[in-house]
Amino acid sequence: METIKFKTHVGQDGILKLKMPTEIANRDVEITVTLTTLEPQSTDANGWPVGYFDSTYGSLADNPIERGDQKANHLTNSYG
Repeated sequence: METIKFKTHVGQDGILKLKMPTEIANRDVEITVTLTTLEPQSTDANGWPVGYFDSTYGSLADNPIERGDQKANHLTNSYG
């Protein structure tokens, strides 16, 4: 038995569409559905979840992303 967890949307017609991994294509399976209704998430004027930046700011402070040396692109000077 394998557990696959999805977050998806049931259409207005009440139809739930599931796309399954290709590893189980062309096989008989038994499906058990556990339904948990999710509350709509509040968004700001730009469509971001409220508090998103407050909760993620500084999340890489212990492992910062470093940008290495930027070599000159050979295409940069080819147009003029």
